Amino acid sequence: MAGSYDDRDGQIWMDGKMVPWRDANVHILTHAMHYASAVFEGERAYGGKIFKSREHSERLLRSGELIDAPIPYSVDEIEAAKDAVMNASGLEDAYVRVIAWRGSGEDMGVASARNPVRMAVAAWEWGAYYGDAKMQGAKLDISKWKRPSPETIPSTAKAAGLYMICTMSKHAAEAKGCSDALMMDYRGYVAEATGANIFFVKDGKVHTPMPDCFLNGITRQTVIGMLRDRGIEVVERHIMPEELDGFEQCWLTGTAAEVTPVGQIGEHTFEVGALARLIAEDYEKLVRGQL
Repeated sequence: MAGSYDDRDGQIWMDGKMVPWRDANVHILTHAMHYASAVFEGERAYGGKIFKSREHSERLLRSGELIDAPIPYSVDEIEAAKDAVMNASGLEDAYVRVIAWRGSGEDMGVASARNPVRMAVAAWEWGAYYGDAKMQGAKLDISKWKRPSPETIPSTAKAAGLYMICTMSKHAAEAKGCSDALMMDYRGYVAEATGANIFFVKDGKVHTPMPDCFLNGITRQTVIGMLRDRGIEVVERHIMPEELDGFEQCWLTGTAAEVTPVGQIGEHTFEVGALARLIAEDYEKLVRGQL
């Protein structure tokens, strides 16, 4: 599927019914458009089955509660909506986006308690998030923006507003010829990329930032489990930027990113090594039910 995302063939599930893709619209005075009162999930289907679908649906509901926009659907109802979209799409391998938002209603100021929470599900074909970086290693810029303190935002919610600085960081990175940007947290520790968690390898151990102010990704948790199943020690800790020089390998994880090796962050270079490739291969087998 190619072209503008608002001008495609297909069906989108919206508030309980399937609607033609081009008709899946909202009013200009939708609260979420003005105040970012929306949460979402990005998921991938492999061979017609969404990987860890139910975990994503559960997280969507938690995110809605965290931003005070309770979603009026159960996990089972969200699962049924995703199944309907996958069946209508005819796709085997697909990216699935579920979004819930405060719609238009009686409120159009900061408060929106009287406005309904709406939900939609769409699916489309989407290849490797970082293109050929899966083979060569992604190149990352270092963002000037930092992940904020959990005292200022609901950092465990997958909420639309939390991605504004990610978009700005990725635009700056792409302007420099990079695939993405590494973000530090409010304390100066290494945090994550704009839409993916990060891992490093040193002396046979894997190190990854403690997710105490950013999203503990479902793919991140999956990869940690895979590494430990192989007997590889995983250390979750605070990582200082000056440690980047001492790491040998690096990779990103995320539903869109899957497992993508990193070859460079700023001036720091990494080998696209055996462990990064092994975990990428293992993950590919796992999501396709081959592991």
